[in-house]
Amino acid sequence: MNDDSKTNQQSTTHFGFQQVAVEDKADKVADVFHSVAAKYDIMNDLMSAGIHRLWKRFTIEISGVRAGHKVLDIAGGTGDLSYKFSQLVGKDGLVVLSDINDSMLKVGRDRLTDRGVAGNLVVAQADAQYLPFPDNTFDCITIAFGLRNVTDKDLALRSMLRVLKPGGRLLVLEFSKPRSSLLNKVYDTYSFKVLPMMGKLVANDSESYSYLAESIRMHPDQDTLKSMMQNAGFSNVSYHDMTGGIVALHKGIKP
Repeated sequence: MNDDSKTNQQSTTHFGFQQVAVEDKADKVADVFHSVAAKYDIMNDLMSAGIHRLWKRFTIEISGVRAGHKVLDIAGGTGDLSYKFSQLVGKDGLVVLSDINDSMLKVGRDRLTDRGVAGNLVVAQADAQYLPFPDNTFDCITIAFGLRNVTDKDLALRSMLRVLKPGGRLLVLEFSKPRSSLLNKVYDTYSFKVLPMMGKLVANDSESYSYLAESIRMHPDQDTLKSMMQNAGFSNVSYHDMTGGIVALHKGIKP
């Protein structure tokens, strides 16, 4: 491979099925989530028939979070996980609801305020690749349906490792690769035909939901992500397939 080819590969990345300049991806992802923020929760329920609540409940159960813990909820969006964690950590704990997108954070902050969450939860706009927290701060970090939108996933994983306490755990909940070829075909039809139509009808935005479907297909499969977490420095990395592998929960421990 010549130097020009290497330079070109390093300067572009995928945005769905498109190739875009690395420096442009974050803005393009931001535009998607600015667009979908107001209808995000409604669309999540419709897209998954409510099953996303079970995926998140399992994530909470695996987290091991208890009273007094500090939790970082990256790409926390509208605050589903943060709300549950705030109940678990109690008055002596802390939950940081973090997202790179200010529109999503505003929706999440307002929603959590309406639900009476106060005192042990703060909101922080932050890039997962460059987390603005001291080393060894958190007992648990979660990132649910957000890693696939990060430009440099390896950099983000190393950033997460840095701010975890030794013995702390990272949980990555993300769409993954269905195990059954038949399920994969059904899932493709749903993702590329039904999902954009649903986005058009409910959120008046088919393009953003087409991107979301494409971004899922570009995300590393279960074993690739497991290797990436191991290479970033996590130990005891494992994953649980859910709904036939449509979603997987990866867990890693900071040595």
